[in-house]
Amino acid sequence: MRLRTLCCCAALCGLTSIPVRSQTQTKPVPHLEKRGAATQLIVDGKPFLVLAGELGNNTSSTLENMKPIWPALVEINLNTVLAAVAWSWIEPEEGQFDFSLVDGLIQDARRNNLRLVLLWFGSWKNGTSSYCPAWVKRDFERFPLVRDKDGKGREILSTFSEASVNADARAFAALMRRVRQVDSQERTAIMIQVQNEVGVLGDSRDRCPAANAAFAKPVPQELMDYLEKHKDALLPEFRGVWKAGGFKTSGTWEEVFGKGEAVDEIFMAWHYARYVNRVAEAGKKEYPLPMFVNAWLVQPRDKQPGDYPSGGPVDHTHDVWRAGAPRIDILAPDIYLPEFGEICARYRRGENPMLIPETRADAANLFRAVGRYNAIGFSPFGIERQPDPEGLFAKSYAVLSQLTPLILANQGKGTMDAAVAGANDPAQKVSLGGYTFSVSMGRGRWGVLPAAPPPAAGAPQPPPRGFAIFIWVGPDEYWVAGSGIVATVEPITPGPPLASLASVEEGTFADGRWVIGRRLAGDDTGQGGEARASLRLPATRVSILHVKLYRYR
Repeated sequence: MRLRTLCCCAALCGLTSIPVRSQTQTKPVPHLEKRGAATQLIVDGKPFLVLAGELGNNTSSTLENMKPIWPALVEINLNTVLAAVAWSWIEPEEGQFDFSLVDGLIQDARRNNLRLVLLWFGSWKNGTSSYCPAWVKRDFERFPLVRDKDGKGREILSTFSEASVNADARAFAALMRRVRQVDSQERTAIMIQVQNEVGVLGDSRDRCPAANAAFAKPVPQELMDYLEKHKDALLPEFRGVWKAGGFKTSGTWEEVFGKGEAVDEIFMAWHYARYVNRVAEAGKKEYPLPMFVNAWLVQPRDKQPGDYPSGGPVDHTHDVWRAGAPRIDILAPDIYLPEFGEICARYRRGENPMLIPETRADAANLFRAVGRYNAIGFSPFGIERQPDPEGLFAKSYAVLSQLTPLILANQGKGTMDAAVAGANDPAQKVSLGGYTFSVSMGRGRWGVLPAAPPPAAGAPQPPPRGFAIFIWVGPDEYWVAGSGIVATVEPITPGPPLASLASVEEGTFADGRWVIGRRLAGDDTGQGGEARASLRLPATRVSILHVKLYRYR
Protein backbone atom coordinates (compact mmCIF):
# COMPACT_ATOMS: atom_id res chain seq x y z
CA MET A 1 0.00 0.00 0.00
CA ARG A 2 2.81 2.43 0.85
CA LEU A 3 4.59 1.87 -2.47
CA ARG A 4 1.31 2.47 -4.35
CA THR A 5 0.85 5.72 -2.43
CA LEU A 6 4.36 6.88 -3.32
CA CYS A 7 3.85 6.17 -7.00
CA CYS A 8 0.57 8.08 -7.01
CA CYS A 9 2.24 10.99 -5.25
CA ALA A 10 4.92 11.10 -7.95
CA ALA A 11 2.44 10.91 -10.79
CA LEU A 12 0.05 13.53 -9.41
CA CYS A 13 2.61 16.13 -8.38
CA GLY A 14 1.15 19.47 -9.45
CA LEU A 15 4.41 21.41 -9.81
CA THR A 16 5.37 20.11 -13.24
CA SER A 17 5.70 22.21 -16.37
CA ILE A 18 5.54 19.65 -19.16
CA PRO A 19 2.43 17.57 -19.80
CA VAL A 20 2.95 13.83 -19.63
CA ARG A 21 3.14 12.52 -23.20
CA SER A 22 1.30 9.56 -24.58
CA GLN A 23 3.29 6.38 -24.73
CA THR A 24 3.45 6.45 -28.54
CA GLN A 25 7.14 6.42 -29.36
CA THR A 26 8.14 8.29 -32.49
CA LYS A 27 11.91 7.94 -32.14
CA PRO A 28 14.04 5.01 -30.96
CA VAL A 29 15.49 5.16 -27.46
CA PRO A 30 19.11 6.41 -27.47
CA HIS A 31 21.47 3.46 -27.18
CA LEU A 32 25.03 2.32 -27.79
CA GLU A 33 26.16 0.31 -30.82
CA LYS A 34 29.53 -1.28 -31.58
CA ARG A 35 30.68 -0.19 -35.03
CA GLY A 36 34.09 -1.45 -36.05
CA ALA A 37 36.60 -0.75 -33.29
CA ALA A 38 34.45 2.08 -31.90
CA THR A 39 31.28 2.24 -29.82
CA GLN A 40 28.89 4.98 -30.89
CA LEU A 41 25.91 6.64 -29.25
CA ILE A 42 22.83 6.30 -31.46
CA VAL A 43 20.32 9.14 -31.16
CA ASP A 44 17.19 9.32 -33.35
CA GLY A 45 18.49 6.25 -35.15
CA LYS A 46 21.82 7.86 -36.16
CA PRO A 47 25.30 8.11 -34.61
CA PHE A 48 25.68 11.20 -32.45
CA LEU A 49 28.85 12.99 -31.35
CA VAL A 50 28.41 14.59 -27.91
CA LEU A 51 30.01 18.06 -27.99
CA ALA A 52 29.03 19.00 -24.49
CA GLY A 53 29.65 21.05 -21.42
CA GLU A 54 28.95 20.10 -17.82
CA LEU A 55 27.36 22.75 -15.66
CA GLY A 56 28.69 23.56 -12.20
CA ASN A 57 27.38 21.26 -9.50
CA ASN A 58 24.59 23.59 -8.35
CA THR A 59 24.00 25.63 -11.49
CA SER A 60 21.02 23.51 -12.52
CA SER A 61 19.48 23.46 -9.03
CA THR A 62 16.83 26.04 -10.03
CA LEU A 63 15.25 26.97 -13.34
CA GLU A 64 15.60 30.65 -12.46
CA ASN A 65 19.36 30.34 -12.16
CA MET A 66 19.49 28.64 -15.56
CA LYS A 67 17.60 31.37 -17.45
CA PRO A 68 20.61 33.51 -18.43
CA ILE A 69 22.83 30.49 -18.96
CA TRP A 70 20.96 28.75 -21.79
CA PRO A 71 21.77 31.44 -24.42
CA ALA A 72 25.44 31.40 -23.41
CA LEU A 73 25.58 27.63 -23.92
CA VAL A 74 24.19 28.01 -27.42
CA GLU A 75 26.77 30.72 -28.17
CA ILE A 76 29.69 28.35 -27.50
CA ASN A 77 28.35 25.80 -29.98
CA LEU A 78 27.44 22.96 -27.62
CA ASN A 79 25.01 20.33 -28.80
CA THR A 80 24.57 18.76 -25.33
CA VAL A 81 24.47 19.91 -21.72
CA LEU A 82 25.36 17.79 -18.68
CA ALA A 83 23.20 18.91 -15.76
CA ALA A 84 22.95 17.62 -12.20
CA VAL A 85 19.71 16.34 -10.70
CA ALA A 86 20.18 15.77 -6.98
CA TRP A 87 18.13 13.31 -4.97
CA SER A 88 17.31 16.06 -2.45
CA TRP A 89 15.95 18.28 -5.24
CA ILE A 90 13.30 15.80 -6.37
CA GLU A 91 12.41 14.00 -3.09
CA PRO A 92 12.75 16.61 -0.33
CA GLU A 93 10.40 14.58 1.87
CA GLU A 94 10.30 10.81 1.75
CA GLY A 95 7.80 9.69 -0.87
CA GLN A 96 6.97 13.24 -1.99
CA PHE A 97 8.39 13.82 -5.45
CA ASP A 98 8.63 17.17 -7.22
CA PHE A 99 9.69 16.89 -10.87
CA SER A 100 9.21 20.54 -11.84
CA LEU A 101 12.99 21.02 -12.06
CA VAL A 102 13.47 17.94 -14.24
CA ASP A 103 10.59 18.91 -16.50
CA GLY A 104 11.92 22.44 -16.84
CA LEU A 105 15.47 21.34 -17.67
CA ILE A 106 14.17 19.05 -20.41
CA GLN A 107 11.86 21.72 -21.77
CA ASP A 108 14.50 24.47 -21.76
CA ALA A 109 17.14 22.24 -23.35
CA ARG A 110 14.64 21.37 -26.06
CA ARG A 111 13.77 25.04 -26.65
CA ASN A 112 17.46 25.76 -27.19
CA ASN A 113 17.95 22.78 -29.53
CA LEU A 114 20.26 21.08 -27.05
CA ARG A 115 20.40 17.48 -25.86
CA LEU A 116 20.61 16.69 -22.17
CA VAL A 117 22.64 14.28 -20.07
CA LEU A 118 21.34 14.09 -16.50
CA LEU A 119 23.80 13.50 -13.66
CA TRP A 120 22.18 11.65 -10.76
CA PHE A 121 23.64 12.97 -7.52
CA GLY A 122 22.05 10.31 -5.35
CA SER A 123 23.82 8.53 -2.52
CA TRP A 124 27.20 10.03 -3.46
CA LYS A 125 28.78 13.00 -5.13
CA ASN A 126 32.61 13.30 -5.12
CA GLY A 127 32.68 10.37 -2.72
CA THR A 128 30.56 12.03 -0.03
CA SER A 129 26.81 12.02 0.61
CA SER A 130 26.11 15.73 0.52
CA TYR A 131 23.30 15.68 -2.07
CA CYS A 132 21.03 13.07 -0.53
CA PRO A 133 17.89 14.40 1.22
CA ALA A 134 17.95 15.69 4.76
CA TRP A 135 15.60 12.90 5.84
CA VAL A 136 18.33 10.45 4.81
CA LYS A 137 21.16 12.41 6.40
CA ARG A 138 19.42 12.72 9.76
CA ASP A 139 18.47 9.05 10.07
CA PHE A 140 21.96 7.58 10.30
CA GLU A 141 20.60 4.54 12.14
CA ARG A 142 18.42 3.58 9.17
CA PHE A 143 20.95 4.85 6.62
CA PRO A 144 24.32 4.00 8.20
CA LEU A 145 27.56 5.77 7.37
CA VAL A 146 31.04 4.56 6.50
CA ARG A 147 33.29 4.02 9.53
CA ASP A 148 37.05 4.50 9.37
CA LYS A 149 39.87 2.73 11.23
CA ASP A 150 39.21 4.82 14.33
CA GLY A 151 35.52 3.97 14.31
CA LYS A 152 34.67 7.52 13.30
CA GLY A 153 31.67 8.06 11.04
CA ARG A 154 32.26 9.71 7.67
CA GLU A 155 29.65 11.70 5.75
CA ILE A 156 29.49 8.83 3.27
CA LEU A 157 26.55 6.44 3.06
CA SER A 158 27.70 2.88 3.53
CA THR A 159 27.18 0.49 0.63
CA PHE A 160 26.24 -2.16 3.23
CA SER A 161 22.69 -0.91 3.77
CA GLU A 162 19.58 -2.31 2.15
CA ALA A 163 17.64 0.74 3.29
CA SER A 164 20.03 3.09 1.48
CA VAL A 165 20.19 1.24 -1.81
CA ASN A 166 16.44 0.64 -1.85
CA ALA A 167 15.65 4.31 -1.16
CA ASP A 168 18.11 5.52 -3.80
CA ALA A 169 16.86 2.99 -6.37
CA ARG A 170 13.23 4.01 -5.78
CA ALA A 171 14.04 7.67 -6.28
CA PHE A 172 16.13 6.97 -9.39
CA ALA A 173 13.41 4.78 -10.84
CA ALA A 174 10.91 7.59 -10.24
CA LEU A 175 13.24 10.02 -12.03
CA MET A 176 13.64 7.71 -15.04
CA ARG A 177 9.89 7.10 -15.15
CA ARG A 178 9.32 10.84 -15.28
CA VAL A 179 11.90 11.35 -18.03
CA ARG A 180 10.20 8.66 -20.09
CA GLN A 181 6.78 10.20 -19.54
CA VAL A 182 7.77 13.68 -20.68
CA ASP A 183 10.51 12.88 -23.19
CA SER A 184 9.68 9.59 -24.94
CA GLN A 185 8.81 11.38 -28.20
CA GLU A 186 11.47 14.10 -28.50
CA ARG A 187 14.33 12.19 -26.80
CA THR A 188 16.00 15.34 -25.48
CA ALA A 189 17.67 13.34 -22.67
CA ILE A 190 20.20 10.94 -24.22
CA MET A 191 22.29 9.52 -21.34
CA ILE A 192 22.37 9.31 -17.55
CA GLN A 193 25.26 9.39 -15.10
CA VAL A 194 24.55 7.23 -12.05
CA GLN A 195 26.09 8.80 -8.90
CA ASN A 196 29.30 10.86 -9.10
CA GLU A 197 32.90 9.85 -8.36
CA VAL A 198 32.01 7.20 -5.80
CA GLY A 199 34.41 5.69 -3.27
CA VAL A 200 35.55 5.85 0.34
CA LEU A 201 37.66 8.88 1.25
CA GLY A 202 39.90 8.92 4.30
CA ASP A 203 40.40 5.15 4.53
CA SER A 204 40.99 2.29 2.13
CA ARG A 205 37.66 0.65 2.98
CA ASP A 206 34.48 0.93 5.02
CA ARG A 207 34.92 -0.56 8.50
CA CYS A 208 31.38 -0.42 9.81
CA PRO A 209 30.18 -3.68 11.43
CA ALA A 210 28.36 -4.86 8.30
CA ALA A 211 31.42 -4.14 6.15
CA ASN A 212 33.75 -5.99 8.51
CA ALA A 213 31.43 -8.98 8.50
CA ALA A 214 31.32 -9.01 4.69
CA PHE A 215 35.11 -8.66 4.46
CA ALA A 216 35.56 -11.79 6.60
CA LYS A 217 33.27 -13.84 4.37
CA PRO A 218 34.23 -15.63 1.13
CA VAL A 219 34.51 -13.57 -2.04
CA PRO A 220 31.06 -13.72 -3.72
CA GLN A 221 30.74 -16.54 -6.22
CA GLU A 222 29.50 -14.12 -8.91
CA LEU A 223 32.84 -12.32 -8.85
CA MET A 224 34.89 -15.51 -8.84
CA ASP A 225 32.87 -16.93 -11.75
CA TYR A 226 33.50 -13.76 -13.75
CA LEU A 227 37.24 -13.82 -13.04
CA GLU A 228 37.58 -17.46 -14.05
CA LYS A 229 35.59 -16.92 -17.24
CA HIS A 230 37.65 -13.85 -18.25
CA LYS A 231 40.99 -14.90 -16.75
CA ASP A 232 43.04 -14.39 -19.91
CA ALA A 233 41.40 -11.04 -20.74
CA LEU A 234 41.70 -9.35 -17.33
CA LEU A 235 43.60 -6.08 -17.20
CA PRO A 236 47.21 -6.70 -16.16
CA GLU A 237 47.10 -4.61 -12.96
CA PHE A 238 44.17 -6.52 -11.55
CA ARG A 239 45.30 -9.89 -12.89
CA GLY A 240 48.65 -9.32 -11.17
CA VAL A 241 46.97 -8.97 -7.77
CA TRP A 242 44.98 -12.17 -8.29
CA LYS A 243 48.05 -13.98 -9.63
CA ALA A 244 50.12 -12.99 -6.58
CA GLY A 245 47.61 -14.90 -4.45
CA GLY A 246 47.90 -17.98 -6.65
CA PHE A 247 44.73 -17.48 -8.74
CA LYS A 248 42.65 -18.91 -5.93
CA THR A 249 39.03 -19.52 -6.92
CA SER A 250 37.58 -19.38 -3.42
CA GLY A 251 38.34 -18.02 0.02
CA THR A 252 37.98 -14.80 1.96
CA TRP A 253 38.95 -11.51 0.36
CA GLU A 254 42.41 -11.60 1.94
CA GLU A 255 42.89 -15.28 1.06
CA VAL A 256 42.15 -14.63 -2.59
CA PHE A 257 43.69 -11.17 -3.11
CA GLY A 258 46.22 -10.85 -0.26
CA LYS A 259 46.44 -8.32 2.55
CA GLY A 260 46.76 -4.54 2.37
CA GLU A 261 45.17 -1.58 0.65
CA ALA A 262 44.87 -3.36 -2.72
CA VAL A 263 42.39 -5.93 -1.40
CA ASP A 264 40.51 -3.20 0.46
CA GLU A 265 40.05 -1.31 -2.81
CA ILE A 266 38.91 -4.43 -4.68
CA PHE A 267 36.46 -5.20 -1.89
CA MET A 268 35.01 -1.68 -2.03
CA ALA A 269 34.92 -1.67 -5.84
CA TRP A 270 32.76 -4.79 -5.77
CA HIS A 271 30.31 -3.36 -3.24
CA TYR A 272 30.06 0.06 -4.91
CA ALA A 273 29.52 -1.68 -8.26
CA ARG A 274 26.76 -3.88 -6.85
CA TYR A 275 25.03 -0.91 -5.19
CA VAL A 276 25.25 1.26 -8.33
CA ASN A 277 24.09 -1.64 -10.47
CA ARG A 278 20.92 -2.03 -8.39
CA VAL A 279 20.17 1.68 -8.76
CA ALA A 280 20.85 1.59 -12.52
CA GLU A 281 18.77 -1.57 -12.96
CA ALA A 282 15.79 0.05 -11.24
CA GLY A 283 16.12 3.04 -13.55
CA LYS A 284 16.55 1.02 -16.73
CA LYS A 285 13.38 -0.90 -16.01
CA GLU A 286 11.60 2.44 -16.32
CA TYR A 287 13.59 3.91 -19.23
CA PRO A 288 16.71 2.19 -20.62
CA LEU A 289 18.88 5.15 -21.57
CA PRO A 290 22.64 4.50 -21.72
CA MET A 291 24.14 4.86 -18.24
CA PHE A 292 27.67 5.61 -17.13
CA VAL A 293 29.74 6.17 -14.00
CA ASN A 294 32.62 8.62 -13.68
CA ALA A 295 35.91 8.25 -11.84
CA TRP A 296 37.94 10.57 -9.65
CA LEU A 297 41.39 9.57 -10.86
CA VAL A 298 44.48 8.76 -8.79
CA GLN A 299 46.45 11.99 -8.34
CA PRO A 300 50.27 12.25 -8.24
CA ARG A 301 50.21 13.05 -4.52
CA ASP A 302 48.00 10.07 -3.63
CA LYS A 303 49.78 7.29 -1.80
CA GLN A 304 46.99 4.76 -1.30
CA PRO A 305 43.26 4.15 -1.81
CA GLY A 306 41.34 6.53 0.41
CA ASP A 307 43.53 9.44 -0.68
CA TYR A 308 41.37 9.13 -3.79
CA PRO A 309 37.92 7.49 -3.53
CA SER A 310 38.64 3.83 -2.78
CA GLY A 311 36.39 1.51 -4.78
CA GLY A 312 35.56 3.94 -7.56
CA PRO A 313 35.83 2.99 -11.26
CA VAL A 314 39.51 3.88 -11.68
CA ASP A 315 41.04 1.90 -14.52
CA HIS A 316 42.77 -0.76 -12.40
CA THR A 317 39.39 -1.79 -10.90
CA HIS A 318 37.51 -2.01 -14.22
CA ASP A 319 37.33 -5.80 -14.16
CA VAL A 320 35.58 -5.69 -10.78
CA TRP A 321 33.16 -3.02 -12.01
CA ARG A 322 32.36 -4.99 -15.17
CA ALA A 323 31.62 -8.04 -13.05
CA GLY A 324 29.58 -6.16 -10.46
CA ALA A 325 27.75 -3.57 -12.54
CA PRO A 326 26.65 -5.06 -15.89
CA ARG A 327 23.85 -2.47 -16.15
CA ILE A 328 26.45 0.30 -16.40
CA ASP A 329 27.42 0.86 -20.04
CA ILE A 330 30.49 3.11 -19.73
CA LEU A 331 33.26 3.59 -17.15
CA ALA A 332 34.33 7.18 -17.74
CA PRO A 333 37.35 9.19 -16.50
CA ASP A 334 37.20 12.76 -15.22
CA ILE A 335 40.50 14.02 -16.65
CA TYR A 336 42.27 17.02 -15.16
CA LEU A 337 45.77 15.51 -15.23
CA PRO A 338 48.31 16.36 -17.96
CA GLU A 339 48.60 12.70 -19.07
CA PHE A 340 45.46 13.01 -21.15
CA GLY A 341 46.40 10.57 -23.92
CA GLU A 342 47.67 7.91 -21.55
CA ILE A 343 44.47 8.05 -19.48
CA CYS A 344 42.31 7.77 -22.61
CA ALA A 345 44.31 4.75 -23.75
CA ARG A 346 43.86 3.03 -20.39
CA TYR A 347 40.11 3.67 -20.36
CA ARG A 348 39.72 2.29 -23.90
CA ARG A 349 40.96 -1.13 -22.76
CA GLY A 350 38.57 -4.03 -22.58
CA GLU A 351 36.36 -2.42 -25.27
CA ASN A 352 35.19 0.22 -22.79
CA PRO A 353 33.55 3.05 -24.76
CA MET A 354 35.40 6.37 -24.54
CA LEU A 355 33.46 9.19 -22.86
CA ILE A 356 34.98 12.16 -21.03
CA PRO A 357 32.27 13.73 -18.85
CA GLU A 358 34.57 16.09 -16.94
CA THR A 359 37.72 17.86 -18.07
CA ARG A 360 39.07 21.31 -18.96
CA ALA A 361 38.02 23.30 -22.01
CA ASP A 362 41.19 22.31 -23.85
CA ALA A 363 40.74 22.29 -27.63
CA ALA A 364 43.87 20.19 -28.17
CA ASN A 365 42.54 17.41 -25.92
CA LEU A 366 39.14 17.68 -27.57
CA PHE A 367 40.61 16.96 -31.01
CA ARG A 368 42.76 14.16 -29.62
CA ALA A 369 39.82 12.51 -27.84
CA VAL A 370 37.62 12.57 -30.93
CA GLY A 371 40.24 11.89 -33.60
CA ARG A 372 42.47 9.32 -31.91
CA TYR A 373 40.37 7.69 -29.20
CA ASN A 374 36.95 7.58 -30.95
CA ALA A 375 35.30 9.39 -28.06
CA ILE A 376 31.52 9.35 -27.83
CA GLY A 377 31.73 12.76 -26.22
CA PHE A 378 33.78 15.46 -24.53
CA SER A 379 32.50 17.73 -21.77
CA PRO A 380 34.44 20.45 -19.92
CA PHE A 381 33.28 20.97 -16.34
CA GLY A 382 31.81 24.30 -15.26
CA ILE A 383 31.30 25.19 -18.90
CA GLU A 384 29.34 28.33 -18.02
CA ARG A 385 32.43 29.78 -16.34
CA GLN A 386 35.27 28.32 -18.42
CA PRO A 387 37.60 31.04 -19.76
CA ASP A 388 37.80 31.16 -23.57
CA PRO A 389 39.12 34.68 -24.29
CA GLU A 390 40.06 33.97 -27.92
CA GLY A 391 36.99 31.80 -28.53
CA LEU A 392 39.26 28.90 -29.53
CA PHE A 393 37.20 26.26 -27.79
CA ALA A 394 33.89 27.55 -29.18
CA LYS A 395 35.48 27.65 -32.64
CA SER A 396 36.67 24.08 -32.18
CA TYR A 397 33.16 22.89 -31.34
CA ALA A 398 31.84 24.74 -34.41
CA VAL A 399 34.37 23.04 -36.68
CA LEU A 400 33.82 19.57 -35.21
CA SER A 401 30.07 20.07 -35.62
CA GLN A 402 30.66 20.64 -39.33
CA LEU A 403 32.90 17.57 -39.52
CA THR A 404 30.64 15.32 -37.43
CA PRO A 405 29.29 13.24 -40.36
CA LEU A 406 32.85 12.55 -41.55
CA ILE A 407 34.07 11.80 -38.02
CA LEU A 408 31.25 9.38 -37.23
CA ALA A 409 31.60 7.64 -40.59
CA ASN A 410 35.30 7.02 -39.90
CA GLN A 411 35.30 6.09 -36.20
CA GLY A 412 36.68 2.63 -35.60
CA LYS A 413 37.89 2.12 -39.19
CA GLY A 414 41.54 3.11 -38.86
CA THR A 415 41.04 6.00 -41.28
CA MET A 416 41.21 8.83 -38.74
CA ASP A 417 43.80 10.11 -36.28
CA ALA A 418 44.79 13.27 -34.44
CA ALA A 419 47.95 14.96 -33.29
CA VAL A 420 48.83 17.50 -30.60
CA ALA A 421 52.15 19.35 -30.76
CA GLY A 422 53.80 21.63 -28.22
CA ALA A 423 56.67 24.04 -28.76
CA ASN A 424 59.31 21.64 -27.44
CA ASP A 425 57.75 18.39 -28.66
CA PRO A 426 59.31 16.28 -31.40
CA ALA A 427 57.23 16.03 -34.57
CA GLN A 428 54.13 13.90 -34.01
CA LYS A 429 53.52 11.21 -36.62
CA VAL A 430 50.14 10.45 -38.17
CA SER A 431 50.16 7.61 -40.71
CA LEU A 432 47.05 7.12 -42.84
CA GLY A 433 46.34 5.96 -46.38
CA GLY A 434 49.93 5.42 -47.48
CA TYR A 435 51.34 8.70 -46.16
CA THR A 436 52.85 9.94 -42.92
CA PHE A 437 52.17 13.48 -41.75
CA SER A 438 54.85 14.93 -39.45
CA VAL A 439 53.04 17.44 -37.26
CA SER A 440 54.78 20.24 -35.37
CA MET A 441 53.58 23.31 -33.56
CA GLY A 442 53.57 26.26 -35.92
CA ARG A 443 55.88 29.26 -35.65
CA GLY A 444 55.21 32.93 -36.27
CA ARG A 445 51.72 33.54 -37.61
CA TRP A 446 51.08 29.79 -37.49
CA GLY A 447 52.01 29.58 -33.80
CA VAL A 448 49.64 28.84 -30.95
CA LEU A 449 47.95 31.62 -29.02
CA PRO A 450 48.97 32.01 -25.34
CA ALA A 451 47.20 29.73 -22.90
CA ALA A 452 44.04 31.09 -21.35
CA PRO A 453 44.27 32.26 -17.73
CA PRO A 454 43.57 29.48 -15.21
CA PRO A 455 39.93 29.14 -14.10
CA ALA A 456 40.90 29.29 -10.43
CA ALA A 457 43.89 30.51 -8.45
CA GLY A 458 46.69 27.98 -8.64
CA ALA A 459 44.91 25.67 -11.09
CA PRO A 460 47.48 24.25 -13.55
CA GLN A 461 47.03 25.02 -17.24
CA PRO A 462 48.48 23.07 -20.15
CA PRO A 463 51.14 24.88 -22.20
CA PRO A 464 50.19 26.27 -25.63
CA ARG A 465 49.82 23.54 -28.24
CA GLY A 466 48.74 23.09 -31.83
CA PHE A 467 46.30 20.36 -32.78
CA ALA A 468 44.77 18.72 -35.83
CA ILE A 469 42.51 15.88 -36.91
CA PHE A 470 43.25 13.90 -40.10
CA ILE A 471 40.59 11.91 -41.96
CA TRP A 472 41.54 9.77 -44.97
CA VAL A 473 38.60 9.47 -47.37
CA GLY A 474 40.11 8.02 -50.56
CA PRO A 475 43.32 7.56 -52.57
CA ASP A 476 45.54 10.59 -51.86
CA GLU A 477 42.57 12.51 -50.37
CA TYR A 478 42.20 13.87 -46.84
CA TRP A 479 40.26 16.26 -44.65
CA VAL A 480 42.46 18.07 -42.12
CA ALA A 481 41.23 20.45 -39.44
CA GLY A 482 42.83 22.18 -36.50
CA SER A 483 44.85 25.17 -35.36
CA GLY A 484 48.46 26.25 -34.91
CA ILE A 485 50.27 23.39 -36.67
CA VAL A 486 52.53 22.72 -39.62
CA ALA A 487 52.39 19.23 -41.18
CA THR A 488 54.79 17.87 -43.79
CA VAL A 489 53.98 14.70 -45.70
CA GLU A 490 55.93 11.74 -47.03
CA PRO A 491 54.84 8.50 -48.73
CA ILE A 492 55.28 5.19 -46.92
CA THR A 493 54.14 2.76 -49.62
CA PRO A 494 55.97 1.61 -52.79
CA GLY A 495 56.02 4.17 -55.58
CA PRO A 496 57.60 7.53 -56.35
CA PRO A 497 59.56 8.62 -53.25
CA LEU A 498 58.38 12.22 -52.91
CA ALA A 499 54.99 13.66 -52.02
CA SER A 500 53.42 17.07 -52.41
CA LEU A 501 50.11 18.88 -52.55
CA ALA A 502 47.99 18.53 -55.66
CA SER A 503 45.34 20.88 -54.25
CA VAL A 504 44.39 22.43 -50.93
CA GLU A 505 41.04 24.07 -50.29
CA GLU A 506 40.13 25.97 -47.14
CA GLY A 507 36.44 26.30 -46.39
CA THR A 508 33.43 25.32 -44.36
CA PHE A 509 30.53 22.89 -44.45
CA ALA A 510 27.12 24.53 -44.74
CA ASP A 511 24.18 22.14 -44.32
CA GLY A 512 26.54 19.29 -45.19
CA ARG A 513 27.78 20.94 -48.42
CA TRP A 514 31.44 21.90 -48.82
CA VAL A 515 31.86 25.62 -49.50
CA ILE A 516 35.33 26.70 -50.65
CA GLY A 517 36.60 29.87 -49.01
CA ARG A 518 40.10 29.91 -50.54
CA ARG A 519 42.32 27.74 -52.68
CA LEU A 520 45.77 27.59 -51.12
CA ALA A 521 49.27 27.27 -52.51
CA GLY A 522 52.63 29.03 -52.29
CA ASP A 523 53.39 30.68 -48.96
CA ASP A 524 50.20 29.38 -47.34
CA THR A 525 51.26 25.77 -47.95
CA GLY A 526 55.02 26.09 -47.77
CA GLN A 527 55.42 25.21 -51.44
CA GLY A 528 58.07 26.58 -53.72
CA GLY A 529 61.85 26.78 -53.68
CA GLU A 530 63.63 24.18 -51.60
CA ALA A 531 61.13 24.10 -48.76
CA ARG A 532 59.16 20.93 -48.23
CA ALA A 533 55.48 21.30 -49.03
CA SER A 534 53.45 21.53 -45.86
CA LEU A 535 49.94 22.04 -44.58
CA ARG A 536 49.68 25.07 -42.35
CA LEU A 537 46.83 25.83 -39.96
CA PRO A 538 47.05 29.30 -38.39
CA ALA A 539 46.60 29.72 -34.65
CA THR A 540 44.19 32.63 -35.02
CA ARG A 541 41.35 30.32 -36.06
CA VAL A 542 40.31 26.68 -36.35
CA SER A 543 40.41 25.78 -40.04
CA ILE A 544 39.21 22.96 -42.28
CA LEU A 545 41.29 21.89 -45.29
CA HIS A 546 40.38 19.55 -48.14
CA VAL A 547 43.68 18.10 -49.30
CA LYS A 548 44.69 16.04 -52.33
CA LEU A 549 48.24 14.71 -52.63
CA TYR A 550 50.42 13.45 -55.45
CA ARG A 551 53.75 11.65 -55.72
CA TYR A 552 56.77 12.34 -57.92
CA ARG A 553 60.42 11.53 -58.29
